[in-house]
Amino acid sequence: MMRLTSLLAVAACGIALAACNGEDDPNVIKVAVAGPQTGQYASLGTQMTTGGETAVADINAAGGVLGKKLKLQVGDDACDPKQAVAVANQMAGDNVALVAGHFCSGSSIPASNVYAESNLVMISPASTNPALTDKRAGPNIYRVCGRDDKQGEVAGAYLAKHFGDKNIAIIDDKTAYGRGLANEVKKSLNSAGVQEVFRESITAGEKDYSALVSKLRRADVDALFIGGYHTEAGLILRQMRDQEMDAVLMGGDALVTQEYWSITGPAGEGTLMTFSPDPRRNPAAADVVKRLKAKGIEPEGYVLYTYAAIQAWAEAVKRAGTTDAPEVVKALNDSTVRSVIGDFGFDEKGDPSLPPYAVYNWANGTYEQIDEDS
Repeated sequence: MMRLTSLLAVAACGIALAACNGEDDPNVIKVAVAGPQTGQYASLGTQMTTGGETAVADINAAGGVLGKKLKLQVGDDACDPKQAVAVANQMAGDNVALVAGHFCSGSSIPASNVYAESNLVMISPASTNPALTDKRAGPNIYRVCGRDDKQGEVAGAYLAKHFGDKNIAIIDDKTAYGRGLANEVKKSLNSAGVQEVFRESITAGEKDYSALVSKLRRADVDALFIGGYHTEAGLILRQMRDQEMDAVLMGGDALVTQEYWSITGPAGEGTLMTFSPDPRRNPAAADVVKRLKAKGIEPEGYVLYTYAAIQAWAEAVKRAGTTDAPEVVKALNDSTVRSVIGDFGFDEKGDPSLPPYAVYNWANGTYEQIDEDS
């Protein structure tokens, strides 16, 4: 009788952008990127695909892994938990050795259960909800990005310092990522002795947030933190400006896409966000950044984090001398990863030892890290 995961994998072939392959090529090692390739968060999935394609091309150009070439598959979960589980089952059934994914925490957490059961290494470039590793599904589950409890500390401290004597509002989009981050920001803000004047949840995917903006105006809000993605944040900001409301908007790392500015236009000027220290500044990334820019590709957001996820796995495989997950896990746990986002190790939860979050400012159509301690 065919295993349940195999049956689910066959059913999920239509969800993967790369076709199911049938018999495995002994000279090829299959790896995958899984994230939102369609839907309103597709620009973030494009970042992941760019990073994955670049990493695979570079590794193959250097001779591959264990004398074999890597072949990249791309799975589309549309940031939907059910679709993410279907993608995970397809990857497991197709004998993929690594999944660099997923993007949304609400997708990564349920998908990680499939990967843990299937003994398939998963390294998320972008899922920041602490539950992914605090409630780790298995020892083969990792991430190379930060956590929302740390991100929330930075955002909350910044708001307390710069807007502590003003009216602050906090909203979230009810997702695992958005609500979790907003709660961490509230915790940090309150611990600094500042109480928000407004706390509410919105529904992701809506287009009209005029009722919310009216409430924010009545509360005389000076600064709004949104736990959610760039699409909703951009629309809310535009509708705030349409109602002549000049409050500062601050968000998390999900605003780290040029599509945010495409939504806001000049209204996005002065938007604040938290994100890991800009990996484009890392000397180890200089060559990759230069080559991508020469192709007209800006390695924004999670491009380099996805590259690093594949890079970390490939180096672990070389040290282990095999793609077997238990041996790769040992190599990941016992060594320093040297990558385009810097040198780091994984702790007992599968989290990386990377520098803390920073605050960024959107201006002139792009985002820049605020370097001053202010």
